[in-house]
Amino acid sequence: MITLIVRIRVREEALEAWVAATLANAAESRKEAGILSFELLADRDDPMRFALVERYRDEAAITAHKQTKHYAHWVEFTEPLQAEPRTRAFYTSLEHAGPRPGNPA
Repeated sequence: MITLIVRIRVREEALEAWVAATLANAAESRKEAGILSFELLADRDDPMRFALVERYRDEAAITAHKQTKHYAHWVEFTEPLQAEPRTRAFYTSLEHAGPRPGNPA
């Protein structure tokens, strides 16, 4: 399992449109076979900051997701609504992934 955490800061005047588009993308993403979960989180201290927590079965699922029409539409529509470029970080579960890189236990 691979977890992707995407952090995004949205322009205040674009908040409603960005949230609507992101919720639509999340709903479509959850239908994909390789996506285990897909969640939109709002920062409790900053109403313009969000995180997407996406859990994928494997690398192939990430590749497949990036090739969907709904993902392409989301990127095209939401990037201009963001206050800054989104950041991404990929994580591997230490409980469900087997040996870690550098630690072949």
